[in-house]
Amino acid sequence: MNIRRSAALVAATAVIGMATAPAALADDSAPSASPSVAIPSGLYGKADPTYDGVWRQSLSLLAQHTTGVKPAAKAVAWLTGQQCANGGFAAFRADPGKACDAKTPLDSNSTGAAVQALAALGGHDAEVGKAVKWLKSVRGDDGGWGYNPGGASDANSTSVVIGALAAAGEKVTSAQDALVKLSIPCGKDGGGAFAYQPDKKGKLAANADATAAGVLGGLGKGLAADGAKQAGAPSCEGSGTPDAAQAAQNGSAYLTEALAKDHHLMSSMPGAKDQPDYGNTADAVTALSAAGHGDQAAPALSWLEKNATQWAAQSGPAAYAQLVLASHAAGADPRDFGGTDLVKALNATGPAPSSTKAAGDEKKEEKKDDGGISVWYVVAVAAVAGIGIGFLFSGRKKQQL
Repeated sequence: MNIRRSAALVAATAVIGMATAPAALADDSAPSASPSVAIPSGLYGKADPTYDGVWRQSLSLLAQHTTGVKPAAKAVAWLTGQQCANGGFAAFRADPGKACDAKTPLDSNSTGAAVQALAALGGHDAEVGKAVKWLKSVRGDDGGWGYNPGGASDANSTSVVIGALAAAGEKVTSAQDALVKLSIPCGKDGGGAFAYQPDKKGKLAANADATAAGVLGGLGKGLAADGAKQAGAPSCEGSGTPDAAQAAQNGSAYLTEALAKDHHLMSSMPGAKDQPDYGNTADAVTALSAAGHGDQAAPALSWLEKNATQWAAQSGPAAYAQLVLASHAAGADPRDFGGTDLVKALNATGPAPSSTKAAGDEKKEEKKDDGGISVWYVVAVAAVAGIGIGFLFSGRKKQQL
């Protein structure tokens, strides 16, 4: 779901009332040359965090968690410190010691992403519970969520919240019912896709960004979705409003077709030349893999391995996180992503992690080193055989992160 324009753009467009802009989920924006605020030591990235601080922190923590990295305590503390007393999160609060008030710009995307990250890390039930309560309090009359409280519901924001509710162990069926109302019936222009929002006349227009988000929401999965068992090729079925599971498959069919020719999606910005959309392509890989269509996502993943690492280096931690999450869902190795160690690159954008290996890695390495035979057994045999060159030691190679 990153979902896939820069969080900064989303927040800015929410302020100026551009209702057609996609919601946050990703980060195609390059780092700011000179941030307007001081960068906290616990925050990932050096770009101005005004519009995406909580978002990029949450994605970074989620991505690290999927790779067995235990983040620095101060990185987690920075995120929890951004929460307001009522449970909501704004995109960034420069002075978290100052109490939130009615003017604090809380939003569903920052809050939903924070819930997913904190729930994944564990040990933050109080913060997660307060955030979920706030999300429920700002739900729209149609059952969905907009970026800002009181705003019109959109597919991206609703999907982020669905992921948050699922992570917190809440039921998501009614939220999914609201989401599928934004899916375009098969047989119509853009059939199978999700729209970001209806236009002023109520018409739905296909949006690849919203579709990648909608697939995850329809599946009841979050940003760090696991890949699903391989299913058959997706197809758009039904002419009316589908249930959530079918809407996810219909959306998968749309994404598969959109990726078929060039293996990547395009970004269309007003007044700018169309160009490859790395973030949305990564999100599409995550969505397709989560829906059981990893084979359909494989060409796009290969394209990202060849083309997206420079984009991530320019764009910062959330971009690295999107690629890590796409690799995770697709069952690829984020530590060897087209020759780039995404995990190492992501870790380098923030405070040094507490640990960088998943639980059990040490035992796996030991098993691999001795082939199931005790090292001391080998030493004993060597001694008995009279090989007087001393003990044989097997240097254990540790993975460089």
